[in-house]
Amino acid sequence: MRTRILRSATQPLDPRHFRDALSQFATGVTIITTRLADGTFIGLTATSFNSVSLDPPLVLWSLADTARSLPIFTANSHYVINVLAGDQVALAERFATRMDNRFEGIPVDLSATGLPILKGVAAWFECRNRSRYPEGDHVIFVGEVEHCDVQAQSALVFHNGRYVKTEGDKS
Repeated sequence: MRTRILRSATQPLDPRHFRDALSQFATGVTIITTRLADGTFIGLTATSFNSVSLDPPLVLWSLADTARSLPIFTANSHYVINVLAGDQVALAERFATRMDNRFEGIPVDLSATGLPILKGVAAWFECRNRSRYPEGDHVIFVGEVEHCDVQAQSALVFHNGRYVKTEGDKS
C-alpha cells in the first residue's frame, strides 16, 4: 500500500484554513450566565462547552482573553451554562452581539444561587467556578456542576458557520 503526504500536511498552518477545519465539528450552543453584585445579569453565547468528568461532575467552556466579561466570569463564584433548544437561534444571536442589556425582555428563572436560567433551554448546569486555565488566546473555565436539569427536546448546534436544529426525543 502506497502512502501519500497530503498537501495540507506540508504547508504552514493557515489561520483561516484552521477555522474552516474546526467548523466541520458540530458543537452545541450555550449561553453562559452569571450575576454582578448589584444584581445585573451578564451572559454570552459560547460553543466551546464539553463534559470533563462524571465523578466529580465537571464541565468546561472557554472565553477569549479579550472578552470584556472575562474579569466578571473569572471573579464570580458561580455561573450557569444554558444549552439552547433548537428554536432559540435568535437568543444565540442576541447574546453573541454587543448590546447594553441582553436580558431585556428575556424570561428567566433563578438558580439556587440566584443566577439567571433562560426559559425554554434544552438543559442547564449551575456550576461552581472551580478552576481557570489560560491557554493560547482563551481562558478555559472548569465548572463543578452543583445542579442541573434537562428537557427532552431538540437542541441547537453550530456547524459549518450556521445554526442547525437537531431532532428532538421521539420517545
